[in-house]
Amino acid sequence: MTRTLRVGIIGCGKIALNHAKALLANHNAELYACCDIDGARAAEFATRFGIPHAYDNSADLMRSGVDTVTVCTPHPSHEATVVAAARHGLDVLCEKPISISLAEADNMIDATESAGVTFGGLFQRRFWEASQRAHEAIRNGRIGTPVFASVALRLGRDAAYFTSDPWRGTWDADGGGVLINQAIHYIDLMQWCVGSPVVRVSGNIATLKHGDHIEVEDTAVATLEFANGALGVIQAGTTFAPGLGTQVLVTGNNGATVSITEFPEGEPAFNDIWTVAGEESYRPVHSTEIDSDPSLATIHEGLTPYHALQIDDFIDAVAHHREPLVTGREARKALEIVLAIYESARTGGPVDLGAARPAQLTHR
Repeated sequence: MTRTLRVGIIGCGKIALNHAKALLANHNAELYACCDIDGARAAEFATRFGIPHAYDNSADLMRSGVDTVTVCTPHPSHEATVVAAARHGLDVLCEKPISISLAEADNMIDATESAGVTFGGLFQRRFWEASQRAHEAIRNGRIGTPVFASVALRLGRDAAYFTSDPWRGTWDADGGGVLINQAIHYIDLMQWCVGSPVVRVSGNIATLKHGDHIEVEDTAVATLEFANGALGVIQAGTTFAPGLGTQVLVTGNNGATVSITEFPEGEPAFNDIWTVAGEESYRPVHSTEIDSDPSLATIHEGLTPYHALQIDDFIDAVAHHREPLVTGREARKALEIVLAIYESARTGGPVDLGAARPAQLTHR
């Protein structure tokens, strides 16, 4: 690396704490600036982390001398922020979901590719050791060809969670509910591990518990068809009390199964089912001795090391002119699946991916 990269954080909310901690620990990055539409919050954030420059708008931050930015703002602002970063020649890492429509995502990808800057999407759960182990086993053919995959997300949320930020639980400001906020992480893991594109989606959504606080879905189910012939299932809800965690599972045509389970939420995942020949192991998941519903701050704190691993990967990718593990195009894949479930729920029929129509998929 020829020089230290100056990095700016756009948006100083809850998840920005993880970015700041990761960047401060990276010897090849200098946390140079931050901004937030609430200038006082940006100033407080800068003081807390020793950041030299704080602004109340991203335009000034992008002109401040930064080389790279990370985007931690609400979902609907992602497109404009990433496109602006590209116009300034800045490499950009964006929190999930990268956008709330495929047209926006494609515009972001086109803008960054045309500008020749690096664009990454934040999916830190790919950096769990359990995720890496499962992905490697599948890629090496140790379960044969994947034939079945599933995501089971059974989490708890309460009124305080939805009222903690004004954008939560709305279609226009949040882009959706349990699918686009929580399940998208595990949908990304599933499609990454299977390694074959999803070609058809059928799904349904409902608001069954939190209707007094949100207008988006708190419950969703879907079936998937992959290009290699594998079938998949998604079940997701924020209606559980206590929460029961999340599992991503893949079975191959030799009968072996690998799984990635996160319980409680925010703790490093583990492989609770592993039936690769000669390596068989099982691990119990649930216990009444475990706090199954940690606070959002505790969840974020538990994910901090994996934010750091992904941010380290991104900084290294920028420095060495290579693609990061999760590019913007990679981050688009999980978004397309989520938006296809919304479309299927609206129309009552299956949605074929990869055709002209999915390019128009949006959250509503």
